[in-house]
Amino acid sequence: MPRAIRIFVRGVDAITRFVGRCAMYLIFAIIGVLFYSIFSKSFANPAIWTLEMAQFLMVAYFLLGGAYALQQGEHVRMDLFYSRWSPRTRAIVDLCTVGLLLVYLGFLLYGGLSSTLYALEYNETSYSAWSPRMAPIKVIMCLGVLLMLLQVLATFFKDLATARGETL
Repeated sequence: MPRAIRIFVRGVDAITRFVGRCAMYLIFAIIGVLFYSIFSKSFANPAIWTLEMAQFLMVAYFLLGGAYALQQGEHVRMDLFYSRWSPRTRAIVDLCTVGLLLVYLGFLLYGGLSSTLYALEYNETSYSAWSPRMAPIKVIMCLGVLLMLLQVLATFFKDLATARGETL
């Protein structure tokens, strides 16, 4: 594999690992917000922002951690035959299916960017009583999809190297 591809794969893997490990800790923020929600409803005036904030944190947790799950091989896959195949056969099958994933993520990123630009231009807010700005979570969503797209490309190059009998 060319040196530029090796640098790309190492760089994307490092970024994905860092973002994924940081995103893991968002679960504690979600738990904290939900505990605050429970106590505010029990002992004081209920906070109107807690449910929506927990949802925003869950979106960030899911989308920022997706690329890390892909990198670590922890995503869901139909494993009827896959586990019995050789690493080279797995890589070839993954090369055939990665094109569909790239197209899907490309459309998802295009729609996300369009929605984010709209939110920034018109100061879009949620229709809830709290009415937070939507642009920050939409930016995070786009970053998560972009990171997943980059990780899929890095995985594509790793599979290509494996299919060719090389290591990357």
